[in-house]
Amino acid sequence: MKHSYEATSLRDRLCGSLDANDVGAIVSVCGWVAKRREHGEHLAFVDLRDHSGLLQVVVEGSVDVRSEYVLRVTGTVSLRPEGTINDKIATGSVELTGCSVEILSAAEAPPFQLDDRSEIDEQIRLRYRYLDIRRSQMQKNLRLRAKVNSAIRAAMDRQGFCEVETPLLWAPTPEGAREFVVPSRLHPGEFYVLPQSPQIAKQLLMVGGFDRYFQIARCLRDEDLRADRQFEFSQLDLEASFVTQDDILDFVSEAVLDAAEVATGERPTTIETMTWQFARDNFGTDKPDLRFGMLIKELSDVFATTEVKAFSAPCVRGIRVPGGAEFSRSRLDALTDRAKELGAKGLAWFRVTEGGLDSPLDRFLNDAEREAIRTLDDSETGDLVLVVADDYALACKVLGTLRTDLGSPPVSAGPHRYCWVTEFPMFEGLDEDGNPVSAHHPFTMPHPDDVDRLESDPLSVRSQAYDLVLNGWELGSGSVRIHRADIQSRIFAILGITEEEAESRFGFLLGAFRYGAPPHAGFAFGIDRLVAIFAGEENIREVIAFPKTQSGSDLMTGAPKSIGDKQLKELRLKPQAKV
Repeated sequence: MKHSYEATSLRDRLCGSLDANDVGAIVSVCGWVAKRREHGEHLAFVDLRDHSGLLQVVVEGSVDVRSEYVLRVTGTVSLRPEGTINDKIATGSVELTGCSVEILSAAEAPPFQLDDRSEIDEQIRLRYRYLDIRRSQMQKNLRLRAKVNSAIRAAMDRQGFCEVETPLLWAPTPEGAREFVVPSRLHPGEFYVLPQSPQIAKQLLMVGGFDRYFQIARCLRDEDLRADRQFEFSQLDLEASFVTQDDILDFVSEAVLDAAEVATGERPTTIETMTWQFARDNFGTDKPDLRFGMLIKELSDVFATTEVKAFSAPCVRGIRVPGGAEFSRSRLDALTDRAKELGAKGLAWFRVTEGGLDSPLDRFLNDAEREAIRTLDDSETGDLVLVVADDYALACKVLGTLRTDLGSPPVSAGPHRYCWVTEFPMFEGLDEDGNPVSAHHPFTMPHPDDVDRLESDPLSVRSQAYDLVLNGWELGSGSVRIHRADIQSRIFAILGITEEEAESRFGFLLGAFRYGAPPHAGFAFGIDRLVAIFAGEENIREVIAFPKTQSGSDLMTGAPKSIGDKQLKELRLKPQAKV
């Protein structure tokens, strides 16, 4: 691949940019020694590496360099002799000959090989992250991330959005996640927080007349880490005024599809849309992986009058596992244990055979029940049917999880299947005082068809909230915001938030709304997650330059660390004994 680097005082070209078209040119290249080989006493071969690739350098006489020395080499681009061409690298048909070598920096032997071919303990990789990111895979991932960011910015600019930076030192927000707290030296005993997101700031920008805002925002949440979560993360954050939900979906889709095109070379045609209820009914989750089937099917009507005790439940649902009839009894027992871990009382399994069903429960079924299971989702001989009987929510959760466990391809497997999930519930249950709990945040607009049920049946009310999902990963979420004082007051009252509490927690936002708040809506999606999927990585650490470990530590810098007594005194803080 050609790189459009301008020449500098030290180098004319990148190592990986030379090919047969450059034969005869005298060039200077710079990079790290990947490998050195002596050929007798008077000839040495050095593989020189920079981020663009490898180049073989032929040096007459001895050259005293070792792995990871930094060199500047000047020589003539030549075709490799017949029989020595290396088809595995882009520069495999050429080499640099007649070379002069300048050592720019010596290097100690690295603690691990940087050639991407050896398995490296992750703790070692993170301890020496500055070496780890020299490896070609990490170079590829981080440069892919840069391309995605550039495509996103271009898409937002093209759609008339203005990039505005919001503060990193902020006031506590109502979003629910645990925040990082920063003590104030100038205001002893008072604290800033690092923003979970620019949510309130961007709504204030709407009041301020920036009717299309965006930012590639750094956000921080003091939550437990996992494969798709770090303390620090980046997101495309946007907000727009005088728009509907569909407008926001169109804006975001344009940016995501542009990013997909630059990352993969292909532009997806569309992003399909489904409601939260449809996703839950068919996939058992609000972040469905659409790359495979195994949809959840309803069996409740068939088993409404069943005499089988195991199926006497408000809801009976099942999934078909193609080819699952070959599962051993131990694997079926493991699936049953998994279902119980998720809260189910048990799991019924049925192997589909030419003669009917193979299952300990088969003899208790009547003909209608047996036929419903045997033909579930067009089951064929050799398939397996898994059935859960319980309440609706638990049956969805268990079967949705088993579906993912059994069928979800690895992240690196294609295709990329995007999905908008809309019409999320306005509330997700009741708190200990019996008040509904916001499913999104208290500034989310209810669905217009459900507003009249806010007080009478709040748990049935849908919201104008929406998520973007890719291959089973939630990329981000957003909503149409409440901009009307009367609806906001109703929501606060339903949530059990008094006027005094609302003023204390959200006063600066509510105060701004009194001066003319336009209808507005927004969204944010995680760039780390999006790039990880494009790169085929299971963990977002692989697309972040300097991530934290699962325990939240930085093995390279040693953070977090204690601070000195002088700083503690300035901040009016007292050291605490380690627990």
